[in-house]
Amino acid sequence: MALIFPRNTDKYVRIAGIIVGLFAVTGAAAYTYFSHPRVLDTGYAPIQPVPYSHKVHAGNLGMDCYYCHHTVYKSWYAAIPATETCMNCHTRIKPQSERLLKVRESYASGQSIPWVQIHKLPDYVYFNHQAHISAGVSCVSCHGRVDQMEVVKQVQPLSMAWCLDCHRNPAPNLRPVELVTRLGWQPDRDPVEIGREIIAAKHINPPQNCSGCHR
Repeated sequence: MALIFPRNTDKYVRIAGIIVGLFAVTGAAAYTYFSHPRVLDTGYAPIQPVPYSHKVHAGNLGMDCYYCHHTVYKSWYAAIPATETCMNCHTRIKPQSERLLKVRESYASGQSIPWVQIHKLPDYVYFNHQAHISAGVSCVSCHGRVDQMEVVKQVQPLSMAWCLDCHRNPAPNLRPVELVTRLGWQPDRDPVEIGREIIAAKHINPPQNCSGCHR
């Protein structure tokens, strides 16, 4: 009886199956890696409507983070400064600068500047800036050395795993509250030891259960 398929068909089918399997495994691994928040989200640096340099303002001029983001120590959110805050200085400093045209237009019209949000959390995540600032978590722990950035970018993944790593071991990220916005602060002794002392003094016990962040 004549064969329907050649004798070596099984070999080719097996080889094809192996190739397809390798492609599937490689594709799944690539998707897992490139879709991870540490890869997908970090480095995000959108173009803003006004070219604002944190390096100049917070770095060179030494402006405190609280001056613009004045709600972080008393509210769950970090306020975006009103145009009036910018004009407190720029009515006198470079008042005719072309780079500040949209700022002047916003100030005259009362229409907010459409700043592009960089650090975003899903709607189902509750994050309280006040709680973290009061505990002694510095801006630099989540946002990096913003005082050295010409263009602000996201430097941490802000993923659940990343948050839980800190909640399980908060000591390395804690410092005296008065130093929270001192982004370039260098401790004179082991920072973990300082963090443990703060934990003991304030009875800090970050939640690790679901309801701590998902309410």
